[in-house]
Amino acid sequence: MIDLSQATVLPGLIDGHTHIFNAGHEGVTHILNDRREDPKAGGAPDMNLIDDTREYRTLVAMANAQKDLKAGFTALRDLMNHGNGYSDVDVRKAINRGLLVGPRLQVATLGLVATGEGTVGSWELNLAPAEQVADSPWTIRQAVREQIHWGADWIKFHASAGHHFEPDGRLVWDGTYSLEEIQALVDETHKRGRKAACHAYGGEGVTNCVKAGVDTLEHAFDLDDDATINMMKERGIYLEPTFLDSTMTRERDLKETGGKYSLAAIREKTARKLLTCGIKISFGTGVGPFPHGSQAVEFEYLVHFGMTPAQAIQTATVTAAEMMGWQDQIGSVEKRKYADIIAVAGDPLKDITELERVKFVMKGGAVVKNDLGWNGR
Repeated sequence: MIDLSQATVLPGLIDGHTHIFNAGHEGVTHILNDRREDPKAGGAPDMNLIDDTREYRTLVAMANAQKDLKAGFTALRDLMNHGNGYSDVDVRKAINRGLLVGPRLQVATLGLVATGEGTVGSWELNLAPAEQVADSPWTIRQAVREQIHWGADWIKFHASAGHHFEPDGRLVWDGTYSLEEIQALVDETHKRGRKAACHAYGGEGVTNCVKAGVDTLEHAFDLDDDATINMMKERGIYLEPTFLDSTMTRERDLKETGGKYSLAAIREKTARKLLTCGIKISFGTGVGPFPHGSQAVEFEYLVHFGMTPAQAIQTATVTAAEMMGWQDQIGSVEKRKYADIIAVAGDPLKDITELERVKFVMKGGAVVKNDLGWNGR
């Protein structure tokens, strides 16, 4: 018996957009109150593709996944491992086989990008690509088949790349894949029983992904088009806003535009519309560039921009479970589902920041963390 009668008990949380192979220490400037997160809090040891072996990087990825688990995230969807081959499949396998304690994982392996985007370092160096480069519908189909063969649950691809602001404030997006290429990717992915996740910040990339029928749209900082929004609702496409991720470019944008423009400011203008227009919102943070285990701050953004605390919690439980296709296994506390359970000391319906201070974590009936204290027998 575990006594949690003095705590608030919830289903285990789900982060639908993580990067466990990224061990960033960069702090996040909080757009709600300019709070600067401690850049070392919860951070894993630094690592990079040049100085560290894939074996070491895989160990760091495992440590990052465990940090997320102890923060209350009992399931993760890891979207692209940034140059680590199929090591994320191995992490998933080690957890599933009980070799190591970690969250439930769905993985996207290499990810797909168009020529010119997946380059790391100088052209004179022979390094593993940060992503898999594929152009044209048939080459993309081949890459999808390869990644699924080696264990990918999701096919993650970039439909937009960089951005810049013109002197008059006009935002310009660097496009990547054509509609024809994205349609081929989605078709091949769905034929093989997998799902497609589209990374796109705005512009034609977002529109093409929605037209092609992707399963999730990641980021979409500049989504303010009613026709595209309505198409997302009709097709049941999930949006993962990744508010924390949008803060990562703010300082660079402001520096380059003399303090006038930033993606974060654009996101603030569109956020309320996106969270209240009827699109399915699934919780995703993009954690990795900022420390693992710190991503529950995302809940504050969801509430700030129009969701009730209960709705925000549902994005990371029932809705995220549906997005992952695991609604019959996780996402709620009920019979015949896994005992993925967390607890906090206070009431998150009154103070959503309680989810940043998870005190108890159980995954599959096994206690992973208990800072509340209980008498068991």
